[in-house]
Amino acid sequence: MPEYSAIIAGTGSQVPEKRLTNDDLSTMVDTNDAWIVQRTGIKERRIVSPGESTATLATAAARKALAAAELQPADLDLIVCGTISGEMVFPSTACFVAASLGLNSTPAFDIAAACSGFIYTLEAGTNFVKSGRYRNVLVLGAETLSRITDYTDRSSCILFGDGAGAVVLQRSSDTSRGVIYSSLHADGNGWEMLCCKPGSRHPINEELLTDRNQYMKIKGREVYKFAVQRFEELIEDAMRKCELRPEDIKLIVPHQVNQRIIDSAMNKLGLGMDKAFVNIDKYGNTSAASIPIALDEAVRAGKINRGDVIILSGVWRRIDLGQRGDTNVT
Repeated sequence: MPEYSAIIAGTGSQVPEKRLTNDDLSTMVDTNDAWIVQRTGIKERRIVSPGESTATLATAAARKALAAAELQPADLDLIVCGTISGEMVFPSTACFVAASLGLNSTPAFDIAAACSGFIYTLEAGTNFVKSGRYRNVLVLGAETLSRITDYTDRSSCILFGDGAGAVVLQRSSDTSRGVIYSSLHADGNGWEMLCCKPGSRHPINEELLTDRNQYMKIKGREVYKFAVQRFEELIEDAMRKCELRPEDIKLIVPHQVNQRIIDSAMNKLGLGMDKAFVNIDKYGNTSAASIPIALDEAVRAGKINRGDVIILSGVWRRIDLGQRGDTNVT
């Protein structure tokens, strides 16, 4: 069996035009701009308007990533979308994206892994490419969290926004390039720290709606402690596995969960904030969409170049960005 690597040939992102600022939120709940900025680093977030949805944002991001990779939708062999706020319970959001791209037989499916959703989808797409099964895979992270946010709960409504990001993974015979290491973990025992209850355990009924349990619930203090600890542990583990030194890192693109969490984790790791790409001030926490949106912005700002070693959240990846006429795709 020949060996292949998976390189990122193109990135794209899309956020709604509508802005929800901290001052706007102060008219809805008991909060203010200074309080939100101090505790989260968020100044505003983007919110979908009528007619926009998870799939429309994902499709727009996908078109930009395809353009960057100089590919057409028909070149895609697979579409994988990370989302917890999908177009519907079913069909999958990935299927809606495929249909919008004019595809009617390309395999497409979703992965629901919340804030780590893009990492899971990227890993799935990478394995399909590295196995030789597919040549071009579209990987998406897309959310409209405003549709499941309780705007009467000041502890949660200040955090979340909407958006989508996309990357195109391409097969390469140059195994010195592309994804070099990844690590996935999950612990279902902590589900109450951050959850959205409607489902088979909590079917939608009058009691659920009365208690406003159709919306996301978060225990901020517990999430903060857990996130800082795991962020640090996973990066240190990956550095050991890959025999990397701090100076080998070009950029960290973390999940945009909270500015204080990112600051604390970077400090514990002994890494300067110049090593982290942060845009939470503009978009808030967009869950599965946050990493690919930030990745696309970093690429388009020239902060990531071909061959750079970067981190996506707590997962080490070496990213090679396909250039026009120089993608080394077999």
